[in-house]
Amino acid sequence: MTNIRTQPLSIGRRLYRSGLVAVGLLLGGLLLGGLLQAGSALAQSSPKPDWNLTDMPSQAGRIFLVTGGTSGMGYEDAKALAGAGARVVIAARNRQRGEETIARIRQQHPQAQVQFEAVDLADLASVRALGERLNATLPRLDGLINNAAIMAPPQRGTSADGFEMQLATNYIGHFALTAQVLPLLRKSDSARVVTLSSIAAARGRINFADLQSEQSYDAYAAYAQSKLACLMFAFELQRRSDSEGWGIQSLAAHPGVAVTELIARGPGLDSEFGRNWARDRDHYHSAAQGALPTLYAATAPEAQAGAYYGPTGQDERRGPLGLATVPPAASDAEAAARLWTVTERLTGIGYR
Repeated sequence: MTNIRTQPLSIGRRLYRSGLVAVGLLLGGLLLGGLLQAGSALAQSSPKPDWNLTDMPSQAGRIFLVTGGTSGMGYEDAKALAGAGARVVIAARNRQRGEETIARIRQQHPQAQVQFEAVDLADLASVRALGERLNATLPRLDGLINNAAIMAPPQRGTSADGFEMQLATNYIGHFALTAQVLPLLRKSDSARVVTLSSIAAARGRINFADLQSEQSYDAYAAYAQSKLACLMFAFELQRRSDSEGWGIQSLAAHPGVAVTELIARGPGLDSEFGRNWARDRDHYHSAAQGALPTLYAATAPEAQAGAYYGPTGQDERRGPLGLATVPPAASDAEAAARLWTVTERLTGIGYR
């Protein structure tokens, strides 16, 4: 079994501008052939650009866990998987919203097998409790979608364990949850872990000297760091699965820019970023469209371990589905291994 213990701890520019996306495309294209895969020698093939829910195979008999499944893309993930026959566990903080979400899904899919489990990803004790409940009640886990996130709160906050709140919720909580349910994933014949990153990861850097943003807090830089950490985690998880024989496939995805509650709950719709986002929102994906890269990674038979899927083309904010551009920093296996080790040391989390 995997053990998690909690130890007490003493962690701007705007996110994505179109010019920076273009730079990311140029840099990432040079690396895409071999660096976006996490230790696999297999060449990656692009998905069908217009892949959609009608292409999703039946998920009958499979069990999925989706974090942040009460709204936005997490809700779309849970609804689509349940509609395809999967048993879906939605993990989020608000139980009332969870029950409302289940009712919404069953309005469209009356036979849906869906349940809610409470978890606060910014509290390792809560993550551990969820893992213990799932290990006691589920026969296995076929898919884990690490979706939940917060974005750019104006003031630096800290988690129950003393971490900078974005790093805690977006990356560390999912690192911990994946460790806790690893025994269930290993019981599946074809388990997949899909971790959500962002085009903001191209702006990120892992600041090992100030990982918790204690010396200086920039809301957007901290968000970009957390999403880069998620991408590095996805690749490192595949490398470790290969080397340790865990038998799971780790993939990453990003939605481009989708219309969800992330802005309203983060910088706020009245912020400069929020106003710019609201002005352009008609040009962005819906939450359902934004969920497609994740659903492809989670269910498509041809999706490959160690790959990164998302919108592509001239505008990564809303282009067709394809192999997403991998930021150079995410391709640094040495840095990813260091981040993994640092995270284990800071949190007391161990994978085995």
